[in-house]
Amino acid sequence: MEYRKIADESGLATYALIFAEGDEAAGELARFARETGVNGAQLSGIGAASRAVVGWFDFAAKTYDPVHVDEQVEVVSLLGDIATTEDGKPQVHAHAIVAKRSGAALGGHLLELHVKPTLEVIVTETPTHLHKRSLPGLPVATIRLSEST
Repeated sequence: MEYRKIADESGLATYALIFAEGDEAAGELARFARETGVNGAQLSGIGAASRAVVGWFDFAAKTYDPVHVDEQVEVVSLLGDIATTEDGKPQVHAHAIVAKRSGAALGGHLLELHVKPTLEVIVTETPTHLHKRSLPGLPVATIRLSEST
């Protein structure tokens, strides 16, 4: 993955991230957030992948049930945010919808996405730095506006 800052206005940056064939997008998005220190942002993207794993959150079991897509797909929507966790580190939270050759779509929480041939993502920093806090008894953290600055 390559990325470049394409705008910087009043201290708020916009980045273009271009993923190459073979990149695993979930891990690379996390690396981008760590390297740049972006801790309040929204992201969106499109592209294609050779395989993907999205998750459906089973609230009763408090886990993600993985949905494996083991074929070439179009990434018709990748949406998410970046916010800091309780330990001060940036965390990416993204959902993806992928479409099969038939046009059938599958989606959920982004767990894995193996790019083929490319994925294009725009990350736009927000004026307020966002903070996530764990929910009691759940393996997920949610943005807390009362704690965001």
